[in-house]
Amino acid sequence: MQTITKYLALVVLCVSVQLINAQDTIQNVNNKDKIKALKEIKEHIKNEERDFLKVEVEAINMRLEKGEISNEKAEILKKEVAKKRALNIENRISIINNKIALLERNEEGYKTNEDEELSKIGFSVGGEEGGSFAGIKIKSKNKPKEYDLRTTSDFVLAFGLNNAIIKGQKLDDSPYKIGGSRFLELGWAWKTRVFKNTNFLRFKYGYSFQINGLKPDDNKYFVQQGNQTVLEEFPEDLKKSKLSITNLVFPVHFEFGPSKKIDKDTYFRYSTRNQFKIGLGGYAGFNIGTRQKLKYELDGEKIKDKQKRDFNTSNLVYGLSGYIAFDDVALYVKYDLSPIFKDQIVDQNNISIGIRFDVD
Repeated sequence: MQTITKYLALVVLCVSVQLINAQDTIQNVNNKDKIKALKEIKEHIKNEERDFLKVEVEAINMRLEKGEISNEKAEILKKEVAKKRALNIENRISIINNKIALLERNEEGYKTNEDEELSKIGFSVGGEEGGSFAGIKIKSKNKPKEYDLRTTSDFVLAFGLNNAIIKGQKLDDSPYKIGGSRFLELGWAWKTRVFKNTNFLRFKYGYSFQINGLKPDDNKYFVQQGNQTVLEEFPEDLKKSKLSITNLVFPVHFEFGPSKKIDKDTYFRYSTRNQFKIGLGGYAGFNIGTRQKLKYELDGEKIKDKQKRDFNTSNLVYGLSGYIAFDDVALYVKYDLSPIFKDQIVDQNNISIGIRFDVD
């Protein structure tokens, strides 16, 4: 970004320094002075097209770094813009040479429409409507084409409280600790603008690792009895009892909210920084691991027991999720439509609420 800004500043500098004299001399009726000014413009044409080429190459490099194009494609695009700028120099200087030849073979005071002639090479001299800089106006059509990036990506981090909705019971009667049961989510998401000319609606998709933790209350732990998983009281005094369920899921959300359009010479972007946004959608995936961790003392010895088994947890997981965000921080809620344990007499469904960060 800084490189592009430097190149554009260089273009403006070339205009202001090299052509301030050209503005004054062209307005003189003397053919000799006009010819001198036009020769100075020829040098500026070369510098301007070269600077535009640098900006276009930088834009191609940005696309290459983001993985949007391959090295082979990048080289092809660079050759194309280099050829275009070389032809631009040749054609624009040819126009200037014709103008010089016209002045050289005519007497002083020969009348021509200077603004019309110079506008053909991308300049206008004097106070043309729309303003000018140092007497020279660069036509917008000569600037590099704006590069649009409709898809962006970001890192997703979420954490907070976790628990279970049990059929026939209120959340207040949950057998799991309200503050002790937590969840963690880590993932990567892509966001694509749905419509071409507005960023109000975005399609967000990606993958995440969700770790849902449940801490039983009243000195209880999970016991697998055939195809049933139940809570039983542990024979010793438990220091810790926790069941961790790890899922790999693929979330999909429709995100909507205002954004700000940022226009640059070679690209434009839509920014949602410092804006409210709402995301509604869901996720689906599968269980990749279940583990129960127990800590207790037996005969004065501290014991840590880690049990890795499926505990009849559902292999396929799916649910609904949503968030309300300002800038990159959101209030996040997710609810598993699939039960925590399969083939249970009473279904339990995981529910989570917490904070979510989408870091660009």
